Amino acid sequence: MRSLENVAIHAMIDLETLDTSPRCTVLTIGGVKFNPHTLNEPHSEFYFRLDLDEQDRLGRTVTDDTIEWWAKQDPKVKEEAFAEEDRVGLKHFLDHLTRWMVGVDVLWGHGYGFDVTIVEDMYRQMATPIPWNFWQVKDGRTFLSLLPSDPRKTMQQDLHNALADSYYQAKAIQIAYAKYAEWTNGSTHYKDSAPTISQGV
Repeated sequence: MRSLENVAIHAMIDLETLDTSPRCTVLTIGGVKFNPHTLNEPHSEFYFRLDLDEQDRLGRTVTDDTIEWWAKQDPKVKEEAFAEEDRVGLKHFLDHLTRWMVGVDVLWGHGYGFDVTIVEDMYRQMATPIPWNFWQVKDGRTFLSLLPSDPRKTMQQDLHNALADSYYQAKAIQIAYAKYAEWTNGSTHYKDSAPTISQGV
């Protein structure tokens, strides 16, 4: 019998958007794959800036409140999220994501009704099959609320970068799994580490 360390493939995605509704305009999206049963580094990362003009034509939404929120963020964070270079169309992105999801057992977002729900709406709008089942989706924010504190608060400084957020959310899930294993089984084979991430896009 193979151990969970050898078979679990989980994925974490994160979006930066211009609204919070399922049909919102998406600025950027990042994702990583990881094994929640170890503290091994997340891998197979992707990062895309999505075409804003196409989303406007498709009727994807922008709200004044979200624009005002972005105006208060760090200038470097805004520059990255709103950069015009290398933006891709929704079909290009969704085709990539569909291929990337092959073999993934569980898909995580950070909040019920946000990251995964928005991407699912993109698939529906583009008349493209969603490459996961509803029972594969998990909510990281709810899961991490079971801990006394969110592990990301001691690890992450570069908030609101979609790739960095997905990375550190995956690391937090790994730490939560480790803590749960210690509480339930007395396991000590997990050791907390101080992860780092390359900021290359």
